[in-house]
Amino acid sequence: MGYANILVPADLGEAAPDRIRLAAGLARRFDATLTGAAAHEVPAPILVRDVYDAIDREGRNKAQVQAILEQARASFERFAGDGICTDWRWRFADPVAHLVEQARAADLVVVSRRGPGDEDPGPLGVPPGPVLMEAGRPVLVIPPRTVHLSAARIVVAWKDVPEARRAVSAALPFMRDADQVWVATVGADARHEGAEDVAHHLARHGAHVTAHPLHTVDDTGSELLRFALLQDADLIILGAYGHSRLREWMFGGVTRDLLDRSPLCCLMCH
Repeated sequence: MGYANILVPADLGEAAPDRIRLAAGLARRFDATLTGAAAHEVPAPILVRDVYDAIDREGRNKAQVQAILEQARASFERFAGDGICTDWRWRFADPVAHLVEQARAADLVVVSRRGPGDEDPGPLGVPPGPVLMEAGRPVLVIPPRTVHLSAARIVVAWKDVPEARRAVSAALPFMRDADQVWVATVGADARHEGAEDVAHHLARHGAHVTAHPLHTVDDTGSELLRFALLQDADLIILGAYGHSRLREWMFGGVTRDLLDRSPLCCLMCH
């Protein structure tokens, strides 16, 4: 089993070309369809004189939004390139809600990191947090200026919880082809987390894998990143942990650390 449909949001921000190129490379690798998605809500007409003025202004607002969405489509087609099957899904709607809706028919969603200091992609942009919490699909979060993912050396940030189990299953297509996979656990109870069992499970799927307990530290995110960089890894796999509060998705600990500052691609599942 691989990925048959890879979903990527298209916007007019600086990170969009690299994100689309990377997603297109994965589509070629897995012989998958690459689906681009973009959405923008149509602003409601305000300060109108009468119903006819309201209708006229709504039409002009819709035409302006349509022009923006057509720019996004042109960008998607340009940077996706040739040699793959593509699909385009657009809608007059909230960008996050539209991407989550389209994720129902996707195997993998590719989004850009949005930490402090990362660029704002504008009204078409989609932050990774809400997508992780709502899409019900594995989400690949990529850092700025990353155009290729070989996933030759992979670190699994293992914790024996349902989110991490889902992430491991979702990342099997990458791990089968990897040169080396490390199942890394952090903390005094790491030996009880079942990392050896997970490593044996991945080996049955053809992965070249070892279990690796890390030092007990307070900053788990930093320790995982240090280990991944030391191993020259280019992909981290982990469960995304969070909870909802006042309709905003709040993350803590390792998830927030990696969402905000990881220099490596991260495949996450909630």
